[in-house]
Amino acid sequence: MESVHPTSRSWQADRPGRPGSLRSSDAALIDVLRAHDRLAVADLAARLGVTATAIRQRLERLMKDGIVDRITIPRAGSADPATRRPRGRPSHAYLLTDKGRRTGGDNFRDLALVLWREMRGIREPAIRQGLIARVGAAMAGMYRDSVAGSSRPQRLEIVADLLRKRQIACSIETGAATTRGLPVLTTYACPYPELAEQDRGICAAERLMLQELLESSVELSSCRLDGDSCCRFTVGSPTTPAVAPALEPAAGTCNKPA
Repeated sequence: MESVHPTSRSWQADRPGRPGSLRSSDAALIDVLRAHDRLAVADLAARLGVTATAIRQRLERLMKDGIVDRITIPRAGSADPATRRPRGRPSHAYLLTDKGRRTGGDNFRDLALVLWREMRGIREPAIRQGLIARVGAAMAGMYRDSVAGSSRPQRLEIVADLLRKRQIACSIETGAATTRGLPVLTTYACPYPELAEQDRGICAAERLMLQELLESSVELSSCRLDGDSCCRFTVGSPTTPAVAPALEPAAGTCNKPA
């Protein structure tokens, strides 16, 4: 049996506008630049009550992360009166980049919960299940280019790597020791814990996403919501576009159609 040990890689630092290790002191500097664009080191030091050296250290970190940009203030005689300065040593001002301006908040979680509840409130089962299938397909669409042209084993490895980049520890098992000798993708953390606790339909959407990416039937053979220690996705035979996937799970299981 071939097994890949579970690992978890940092993903937050790669997400636009959401640095993974933003310090509280850096966040305070960002807030000042959000309210007062184009400030010099001395201005920032005065507003935050720290030394110019401390400000420069924070700015270096934020510029390295692409959150803050530095501009040179033109010398006297500039065509733009707003940016003119006296003659002397070169002077710089600092401002937020587009990425920096997106660090202010993240309400995607609340929005996702509300939208999912509204979708689950649809009374017609066929419409509700169709929406879940479309959500799974849309989720797969975000990563489809990453697996295009790959063999099924390669797709499985790529999908596992994509999950790890989302901070979802996982492993791959292949060989005769696995269930029915089929490949198994095991995840040790739920990517949507609050949604899953309220509605197992999100499990169906995730399974459909994996099914589309792997171009194979996928069964959720173990689920944390059923008391298991992890979620195990057993990868079956290749599928074709004409094959309609099983949809929404019933209240007591993650695999039986509603």
